[in-house]
Amino acid sequence: MSENKRFEEEFRDKISTVDEKGKRVWVYPKKQLGKYFSRRAVFSYSLLAILFAGPFIKINGEPILMMNVVERKFVIFGQIFWPADFFIFAIGMIAFVVLVIVFTVVFGRLFCGWVCPQTIFMEMVFRRIEYWIDGDWKQQKKLNDMPWNRYKISKRLLKWSIFWFISFIIANTLLAYIIGIDELKLIVTDNPANHVSSLVAMAAFTTVFFAVFTWFREQVCTAVCPYGRLQGVLLDKNSILVAYDKIRGEGRAKFRKNEDRKEVGKGDCIDCNQCVNVCPTGIDIRNGTQMECINCTLCMDACDYMMENVGLEKKLIRYDSEEGLRTREPWKLTKRAKAYIVLMLAIVGLLVTLIVSRSEIEATLLRVSGTSYQTVDENTYSNIFVATVMNKTNEEHNVRLKVLSDNATVEFIGGDLSLQSGAKVKREFIVKMNRSSVDGTRTKVKIGIYSGEELMETETIDFFGPGF
Repeated sequence: MSENKRFEEEFRDKISTVDEKGKRVWVYPKKQLGKYFSRRAVFSYSLLAILFAGPFIKINGEPILMMNVVERKFVIFGQIFWPADFFIFAIGMIAFVVLVIVFTVVFGRLFCGWVCPQTIFMEMVFRRIEYWIDGDWKQQKKLNDMPWNRYKISKRLLKWSIFWFISFIIANTLLAYIIGIDELKLIVTDNPANHVSSLVAMAAFTTVFFAVFTWFREQVCTAVCPYGRLQGVLLDKNSILVAYDKIRGEGRAKFRKNEDRKEVGKGDCIDCNQCVNVCPTGIDIRNGTQMECINCTLCMDACDYMMENVGLEKKLIRYDSEEGLRTREPWKLTKRAKAYIVLMLAIVGLLVTLIVSRSEIEATLLRVSGTSYQTVDENTYSNIFVATVMNKTNEEHNVRLKVLSDNATVEFIGGDLSLQSGAKVKREFIVKMNRSSVDGTRTKVKIGIYSGEELMETETIDFFGPGF
């Protein structure tokens, strides 16, 4: 590598928010509005509305989403999933990972800037409150350097109180997605002594959120989140990025009125540093693709604003790919991206098929261990089996068995089986077969599992006979 190239790449040897001594460099991003920020704001607040309304939305009496790890009960769009459905959850996780890969290959870190909860809460909620209380970036720096007097203490107490309250609301919302809104209401209204563990969990979540959005901030993206490191593997030269057009922008020079920049060998970048001032992770987008960049588009808005003010063409910083910047050709899907999309659609198709075909009643029919056939009379033999039946719905089911192959009879020991919501019961049942129907030592018997008159599932068992 040449000396010039090594010098240009030196910024990659360190994190922008850590100095040479390893100390935190606090980032004070300048407040920036613009076209892309407005679009992100509308999208972000829509997602927040869905997030906070989610626990109150129910389908068939069940929440739209609940991940109750404690009771091992998971609800997605009103459908209940139990540990027996773990394979569906595993396929869903695989589909999600593939979706992340496809999305990153094609659209880079668009997820980070537009959808990630960390970005949405930090930039659209906590940062907005901070601008309102502490002022813009220069006022924030001045306040931070100020000694602890009455003015600074009042500002900090006001901001931290609001931050704590919002963190508490977020923690309660998260808890509602875990235990359900009804259980959360009970915790809130009941004697606190009856829900000590839940209250401790709520306090812990609140503290974590408060610490993340008050102090840790962009360090989540640059030091903790693995997605930023994954992008180095997943991105290619055709991935969409928030990118600086070096061909058009270099060499950088301050703006002078009525000057023909091309004539004097200057690029369109007026070196105003606004793209750096507004960056919430403290990087210089002009250095190229960087792990810390979350594609928040603030540098795009800042650059467009400056370009418009000085009469130069906008989009010096824009959504584009490295290949697009080099060739100046329109962006298009690559074969690699198309292959990922086909794989993703196949996995999603499999997931949808499994969910749609999933039975409300799951039954496993096994012979009682250590038993063979029994002679009822000279013309009839019997086998004893055990049925493990699980109700995956939020409704009660009265389960009965019926032989569908017409070569035997079946009955539960103790009558039909009544299953409450989410219940899993084991019950022995007897299968009887006439001697004339016995076909060797093992005869196939097809059994239907019914809820009322509705056939829920079919199973095939082996009936043991004497084998004449």
